[in-house]
Amino acid sequence: MALPVEEWRLCAARRWAALEPALRERLAAVSSSLHDTLRLGCGLLRPEAEAAALRRLCRRARAGKEPAAGRFYREEGNRLFGRRHYGAAVRLYSQAASHEQPGSPEVSVCFANRSAALFHLGHLEVCLEDIARAESHGYPDRLLPKVLLRKAECLLRLGRLQDAANALSTMENKIAMDGIMTSPAHQTLLKKLSQLKIKIHEKESCPQPAQEACGDIQRKSEIWEENDSISGASSSLSLNFDTERGRHLVANEDILPGQNLLKEEAFVSVLYPGESHLLQDSSETAWDTRVTNADLYCHRCLRQLLASVPCRGCSYAKYCSQNCADVAWEQYHRTECSLGPLLLTLGVFCHVALRTVLLAGFAEVSRLVEWSHDNDKNLHNPEARCKHPSEAPDTRTGTRDIPGCNDNGQYQSSYQSVFNLLPHAEKHSPEHKFLCMLSVVAICKQLQEAGLEAAVLNRESSEQWSKPETCEKTSGELSPELKIMAEAMLRHVLQLQCNAQAITVMQESVSGDGAVVNKKPVRLATAFFPVLSLLNHSCCPNTSLSFSGTAATVRASQPIPSGQEIFHCYGPHRCRMNVAERQQLLSQYFFECHCQACCDELESDIKSGVSVRNSFCCPSCQASMQGEDVLCCSNESCAISVSRESLSCRLQDLQQQIKRALELLKDKKAGLAFLE
Repeated sequence: MALPVEEWRLCAARRWAALEPALRERLAAVSSSLHDTLRLGCGLLRPEAEAAALRRLCRRARAGKEPAAGRFYREEGNRLFGRRHYGAAVRLYSQAASHEQPGSPEVSVCFANRSAALFHLGHLEVCLEDIARAESHGYPDRLLPKVLLRKAECLLRLGRLQDAANALSTMENKIAMDGIMTSPAHQTLLKKLSQLKIKIHEKESCPQPAQEACGDIQRKSEIWEENDSISGASSSLSLNFDTERGRHLVANEDILPGQNLLKEEAFVSVLYPGESHLLQDSSETAWDTRVTNADLYCHRCLRQLLASVPCRGCSYAKYCSQNCADVAWEQYHRTECSLGPLLLTLGVFCHVALRTVLLAGFAEVSRLVEWSHDNDKNLHNPEARCKHPSEAPDTRTGTRDIPGCNDNGQYQSSYQSVFNLLPHAEKHSPEHKFLCMLSVVAICKQLQEAGLEAAVLNRESSEQWSKPETCEKTSGELSPELKIMAEAMLRHVLQLQCNAQAITVMQESVSGDGAVVNKKPVRLATAFFPVLSLLNHSCCPNTSLSFSGTAATVRASQPIPSGQEIFHCYGPHRCRMNVAERQQLLSQYFFECHCQACCDELESDIKSGVSVRNSFCCPSCQASMQGEDVLCCSNESCAISVSRESLSCRLQDLQQQIKRALELLKDKKAGLAFLE
């Protein structure tokens, strides 16, 4: 969900409608800067109305740690483990661990139980990691021998004989300290211990010959010469600027199909919660046992999760490793953690905006916001007017004056480049800008009320906050520093409508017999890629885009002669929809597409008087259907798909019925026409 939940959108719309006409007019003024918009609207979030409504909505997004939920998920995991549904059990143990406090016996049991399921699935290395987690979180001594036995068996299967022997030795010492073990379970444990010792001895006596590496053919690495002026781009590209196309990339030499053109790590990305999928054999309960993207992918690097590491403070954020968890906490999650329900309610765009300013740091955000204020002043002062993104830079200075470039003329994947992406503030509707402004103010007020301002401003304690004598904040008013952060966040939320890049993964649809019936790209995260954003759109692009975690790679999909612009498809492609559908979807980017594909189809439509392709609407939600033989609804929240042939047959039947009804009406047989 990119935008806030519908109830909050309606709440903001009611607030907008209730404003004094004069204030509404000032907020809607095209000439208003983001600074003016925030200054005028910062106090419009009323504690007893909008803020209270937002708190009620946030209660639906449960992101805190609930011990009762931990017990439930652990018991559900045990139930499915007993039925040998090990994959589902792993997910439920992960859910349980996310609700338990770090260092508690309960979380250590979750990791130990999950290690057992992973062992049965054959994920031995990950099983060992979970055993180590269980031990580090204080796994109960009385249960430790069973876990040490599992550890030894993993190490034995991995061929790490000495480590396996050491684990068994530790286990024997533990048993000796605990005294005589006479129960049937203890006797079974001792029997397995003896069997493992024999296996280790056999393997040590008959070492297996080292296997020769097969298929170890060194792939010829592609020659990659990085661009001196554009970070992550090939040296075969140049950055240009003109008033019609804005910033854009052009080939400065002939490019072959398949050639790498750009490799860029996202400046910021936020996982898209995605659709839910019921776990196998899950019963209805007060706690949700469905699996979403939040359970399947690392919240930092977007790697697919097998055994997640939970956040220390909330139940929502999960990571692929302790390193990812620690880095995320240090960079941004220590601030975001307590805001989980609010960020889920306000949508991914607000979350991306907050994370962007947290990653940039207050000093850099403040510098660029102040620069934008000076630029706004110069725009209204013809004598001191400086270059603006809508004006062509002085070509004599090369790329140095192109917006986003640093003083050396380099365009880097940096916060400065993100900040200089166009927000198109004058093109958004006043109602939408008001919704975005109210949302970012709500986030900043929550930060202030939660005592997180020092973390946001990258300071150790509140004692270090600046307190300007001329601008003291009143009760409930944002501090000057948080107003700066709010203004930058508002800019980023508006930018995202045109500059957000969806990070996608291929998702398979599987039939009842396990056969893959369909594969389609599914949104995994929303991100800022400032260099990738330089590429203009074409409905028939000359590049292809792929992702690996948070990294994007752009390759040439056809020969590109020197001097030709490099194009990327923003979503609407000529192979998936007709020109009218494409133009409608592209309107969100505030431009009309004049690519070759659109021009050719429009010319063809004018000549023939009919559309090149029939367009169908979804029978469920009325959104446009996309595809070739099988049409899928373009609305991501709708899963309707149908064959083009069946829709064409239904259309022909309707056309025949209409034709027959018109004939009956012509013959003055209205009653029969109605029946038709």
